Amino acid sequence: MRLNSLAFRLLATLAAWTLIVLPIAGLIIYSIYRDDLQSDYDERLKRLADGIRLDSMDGITAPIAPVNRFEPLFEQTHSGWYWQVKPIDEPLKQKLVSASLATASLDSPYERKFPADETGTRWMNVKGPLEQPIRIVELLDTLRHEPGPRYSITVAGPIDDLNQRLAEFAQRLTIALALAGLGLLATTLFQVRFGLLPLRQIERGLAAIRSGEATRLEGRLPAEIEPLQAELNALIQSNQDIVDRARTQVGNLAHALKTPLAVLSNEARDEKSALARKVEEQTGLMRDQVTHYLDRARMAARVGVIGRVTPIQPVVEPLARALERIHRDKGIEIVVDCPSDARFQGEKHDLEEMLGNLLDNASKWCRRKVHLTVRVPQVAKGHARRVVLLVEDDGPGLTKEQRQKLGKRGVRLDESKPGSGLGLSIVTDLATSYRGSFGLEASRLGGTAARLELPAAQP
Repeated sequence: MRLNSLAFRLLATLAAWTLIVLPIAGLIIYSIYRDDLQSDYDERLKRLADGIRLDSMDGITAPIAPVNRFEPLFEQTHSGWYWQVKPIDEPLKQKLVSASLATASLDSPYERKFPADETGTRWMNVKGPLEQPIRIVELLDTLRHEPGPRYSITVAGPIDDLNQRLAEFAQRLTIALALAGLGLLATTLFQVRFGLLPLRQIERGLAAIRSGEATRLEGRLPAEIEPLQAELNALIQSNQDIVDRARTQVGNLAHALKTPLAVLSNEARDEKSALARKVEEQTGLMRDQVTHYLDRARMAARVGVIGRVTPIQPVVEPLARALERIHRDKGIEIVVDCPSDARFQGEKHDLEEMLGNLLDNASKWCRRKVHLTVRVPQVAKGHARRVVLLVEDDGPGLTKEQRQKLGKRGVRLDESKPGSGLGLSIVTDLATSYRGSFGLEASRLGGTAARLELPAAQP
């Protein structure tokens, strides 16, 4: 998955959204649970305080120790659960405490100036007898609930219990949200992969068209992509129609020009004057130029066709054997090193013309050996594949200046060798038409090496 891919963008968007939303949702859920837990805890303390107040304030002259029917931990020393009944207006009177409080005492929120809520209840968090944090609830009442001296009824409970329950809930909530986030990411990854599968189908279909295995983008695609499929097929058909019209126009132009030129040449050939010789000479030049540019137009038309693919090995093997027979008086050997899966993205006729010219030149100039090496170098994904054809001979070789001159139309370095000087020019024109390249360099065999790079078909 690349950084600039649709799949990465969709997944990254959901991941960012998940990393923002889930923690916020977790904080909200944690806050709600904490408030509910605190409310339940305070309600429990308040019920205990009300029960002890009702029991202890039934005394006539002094508070009565309440029956332990509220919390068994009141009987366990320093358990964290305590109660205390303490006189406020008559501090010399004896106070009552739970067995768990032993000889210690609880601070009074009333004496510490803590305000009461709407029900007259006071709350305070302090350190307990063993320095553990506790929460105190305090009620003020009188004996038999009649006017008289006031008493402070306090109940305390450990805050650690509350914090422990909150910590356990936070841990479970974190695990649950983390699993939910991972599940969302996994589900989204599946949805993205599944949702983008039609694009992969289009990619394979276009690759099949480029490789010549298909002429149209076939297959049933989702409704959202069907218009794209129709437009691509229309574009491919339009390209084919343009190429067909170009071929027709080239053929018509060839007939329209060659016939008048042939008439002029024939008429001039029957005359013996200087003017006739000049007309014949110029019509010959015109015929060569027309042939040259019509050939280039045909090349351009062929190159524009989508899906033309030529396996290279079936082309080079017959060429090599034919040239060995033609130059059998020299006893040359043409060695071919070509992978069986190497394929040229273009017309077979053009490949035959380029390789035929290069192998023929090498056969003329070599002493005994000609090597043809074909390679398809590996390239990064998304880059155009190239096929490299290297034709080397063991002939006398060329200087750098001579290699630069060759390839121009009609240039020949040795008039004793047969030929028109057009072969390398044709190779250059064809390679350029296919957006390839052609050049000459020194050969490892001692002679000249012709390096031809052309577009390679996808495997």
